[in-house]
Amino acid sequence: MKKNIAIIMGGYSSEYEISLKSGNVVYETLDQEKYDAFRIHIFKDKWSYVNDNGDEFPIDKNDFSTQVNGQKIKFDCVFNAIHGSPGEDGYMQAYLELLHIPHTSCNMYQAALTFNKRDLISTLKPYGIKTAENYFLNFGDTINEDEIINKVGLPCFVKANKAGSSFGISKVYKKEELKPAIENSFKEDNEIIIEAFLDGVEVSVGVISYKGETLVLPITEIVSENDFFDYQAKYEGKSQEITPARISKDYKNKVNSEAKRIYEILKMKGFSRSEFIFKNDQPYFLEMNTVPGLTKESILPQQANEAGISLKALFSNAIEEALQN
Repeated sequence: MKKNIAIIMGGYSSEYEISLKSGNVVYETLDQEKYDAFRIHIFKDKWSYVNDNGDEFPIDKNDFSTQVNGQKIKFDCVFNAIHGSPGEDGYMQAYLELLHIPHTSCNMYQAALTFNKRDLISTLKPYGIKTAENYFLNFGDTINEDEIINKVGLPCFVKANKAGSSFGISKVYKKEELKPAIENSFKEDNEIIIEAFLDGVEVSVGVISYKGETLVLPITEIVSENDFFDYQAKYEGKSQEITPARISKDYKNKVNSEAKRIYEILKMKGFSRSEFIFKNDQPYFLEMNTVPGLTKESILPQQANEAGISLKALFSNAIEEALQN
């Protein structure tokens, strides 16, 4: 008997449009012989199942079910395609785990931790994971520009602590640019992180659980036409994403080992994509995404393709592992 798979997409953050694209790719790609797929839109004002005609049927949040023509539909597994809140920060994971519904992403604690850049860096530091020098600010804190610059230097990056797709991020070259950049980041989040600029080769490393094993996918080299890997570079073609990366065997071995180690330190499962920059021949960790983009242009699908894994196989494996767990 075919399994009912709810593909959750949308979300509450600035990333909702990208999430809808990812969710639709999953919907179009899932093996129709094994699964009945349902697109579930998750927005602040409504949760609904949307059929191919665009008709909407509300989701009953008591048990995450829906009614269609008098028939109650429940789901065997949830495929999580929500970037940002509430799909990548632990809220949906906690909700689904309370209902005992299997899902394809990591567990609640790992989602919350990895979504919080500051907490993640603090957790990994005792393990010797190299990261950029950083400075933390909460909304309402006194902003001491000289203190910030003395710690992280110029240029530096000002980032929203809990946001993705490069929303709320600025590269700052001069002291007078610092406060406007901080104000911009506070539009996305009430916590920000200011990081030293690392000048080196940037790579993205996908690590997934595949057929019961931790698998490091072929590495992608990021070459942005813009000043850094911002929203335009990620989604509007203003970058080259070269898979496999044009890096030495030594660099490849170092970053593969570090990415796999981080995945296992955090007791991750499902998909992950981590970003690194090489400095002094060593990979410096930037961040981890636990619900990475799943459009055909996205990095993780590119890496899977290079590894000989089709999107259908990638998505099917995620569901089967979730059902087994």
